[in-house]
Amino acid sequence: MGYRVVDTDAVEPAPDRPCEQRALSEAAGLTQMAVNRFVAEPGEQIPLAYHYHDEQEEVFYVLSGTLHVETPEETYTVEADQLFAVEPGSPQRAFNPEEAEEPVAVVAVGAPPAADDAHAYDPDA
Repeated sequence: MGYRVVDTDAVEPAPDRPCEQRALSEAAGLTQMAVNRFVAEPGEQIPLAYHYHDEQEEVFYVLSGTLHVETPEETYTVEADQLFAVEPGSPQRAFNPEEAEEPVAVVAVGAPPAADDAHAYDPDA
């Protein structure tokens, strides 16, 4: 059996991200899913780009603040204690709008973990 408690504040933020991202999977010893904690200040986005995944399912659970998720059809507003789910092949861009009054804190889970599964999406193409 294997169990771990991870102090998420002890995990160093990833460099060169548009917001604070703490990659928690490795610290937790996880191999079947990717788990990240994000804190996005007003005007910051969570992913590096508007994107989609071929295989990976993603969920964003909002801990505090309000997350906005742009899709080709609409922009969703996700409040604290709500979960936003994304199926493979569905483009999205999660962000905290410039006019927001507070940061948004989110736990994101993707499965299966797929480093080479993300593809940029151009909404104007």
